[in-house]
Amino acid sequence: MFGIDRMHIGSSEDLEALTGCTVLMFEGGARASVDIRGASPGTRETALLAPDKQMDRIDALLLTGGSAFGLAAATGVVRFLAEHDMGYLTPWKLVPIVPAAVVFDLNIGSPDRFPDEAMGYEACQAAMNGHFLRGSHGAGTGVTVGKWSGLEFAVKSGQGVSNIDFNGLKVCAVAVVNAVGDVVDENGKVIAGAHRDGKFLARGNSTTDRLAAAPIPGTNTTLVAVVTNAKLSKIELNRVAQRGHDALARKIVPVHTSFDGDAVFTVSTGEVEAAVDAVSGVAVEAIEEAIDDAIMSAEPLGGFASYTTLMR
Repeated sequence: MFGIDRMHIGSSEDLEALTGCTVLMFEGGARASVDIRGASPGTRETALLAPDKQMDRIDALLLTGGSAFGLAAATGVVRFLAEHDMGYLTPWKLVPIVPAAVVFDLNIGSPDRFPDEAMGYEACQAAMNGHFLRGSHGAGTGVTVGKWSGLEFAVKSGQGVSNIDFNGLKVCAVAVVNAVGDVVDENGKVIAGAHRDGKFLARGNSTTDRLAAAPIPGTNTTLVAVVTNAKLSKIELNRVAQRGHDALARKIVPVHTSFDGDAVFTVSTGEVEAAVDAVSGVAVEAIEEAIDDAIMSAEPLGGFASYTTLMR
């Protein structure tokens, strides 16, 4: 399904509490970096992905709901990897390297249940079994978009995926879309966002009417993971991550606000030669497609309408 060798993606969720997590695992490890924008990120072990840091590999990447509580799911991922002899070799023990980032979904379902160690472990088992569902599953279980006018006007979103093979250069993008802004098409027309009685509240393509009533800070975030088979340095991966935010800016209005903690992770399995600008261009396209997929594959949950119900 994903086209990248040595990569496994899986997810787990609690459909009563409306939360979940998604894990990307890399056999033998993979080089990675990240670029984080917006003022409200929730993360684990992302500092080591900076180009100047010594660590040059990760074993897995976790995208999870549950806000700061959901970071506990990373413990389950670490335990699974350790049991399967996956990690960074030290003189004493293999240490799994698992960066993670969260979305805020405590405002849907139950605010008292969130991804934990067991759910992170379950997501790893699903990944090894090739079990990954798009839409309102995994980290996308409790996500919504279009909250700039208030949660009651939001639309259900989810997690989406895109795969592009450009003459042997492979790029896979996974997006978990939990934005304060609306999601738009290539012409700037809203396809999922704040709405009332089936009509979107944004007027035309203008952004001036959005955020008139400030949302609650820290309750949004779009997470993206881009995996490529290109051979890229950590610095080059960081550049691809920076360029990846171009896709968010094209698809989400407004984006990178004080209420979001948007993050783009980039991972290289290092199999083919490719120019960093070529990889960046394909990555932007893949992210845009993954965001669309997250919107169009989402099922209505928690009393929130989805693209499938609004666009009938």
